[in-house]
Amino acid sequence: MKYQKKIILKNGMECYLRNAAESDGPLVLENFNLTHAETDYLLTYPDENKFDAAQESQFLKKKADSENEIEMVAMVNGAVIGTAGIQAVGMKYKVRHRGEFGMSVLKEFWGLGIGRALMASCIECAKAAGYHQLELNVVAENVRALSMYEKAGFVEYGRNPKGFRSRITGFQEVVSMRLEL
Repeated sequence: MKYQKKIILKNGMECYLRNAAESDGPLVLENFNLTHAETDYLLTYPDENKFDAAQESQFLKKKADSENEIEMVAMVNGAVIGTAGIQAVGMKYKVRHRGEFGMSVLKEFWGLGIGRALMASCIECAKAAGYHQLELNVVAENVRALSMYEKAGFVEYGRNPKGFRSRITGFQEVVSMRLEL
């Protein structure tokens, strides 16, 4: 999928949201490792990432060529400061109406509207791709993210009290949320 938009952040800086390209592989990989080291709310730890820059580039090329999936980057001054994406739950008839959403933003850029803009852009892309439902999982103690998703119309449909096992805090409750498109 293709996407491009310029936004002005709460601090007045320009931020460009666009679909990631194959050439973004090294920057996206670096961003992944940084964001996943900064918070315990994401699914993986940096040492669990088995992609190298070339593999990341191929992954991004596949997403850019896809008609129903996207990996998006948020760029400030030429740096990748956030990523977000939608992917199909599956291609079987019974689940192909469902998309999964995920994102991460560098901690120094939290609270500037980037997450909200990435989420809105992914919702727009999910609608354009023909999904009827967008789904996500969020750690229950991540109240800022929960609030943002609820304000966008996502509703909770379940909780798993031992959904994640953190290396730092032990078990984390994971909230499953969905948005009808």
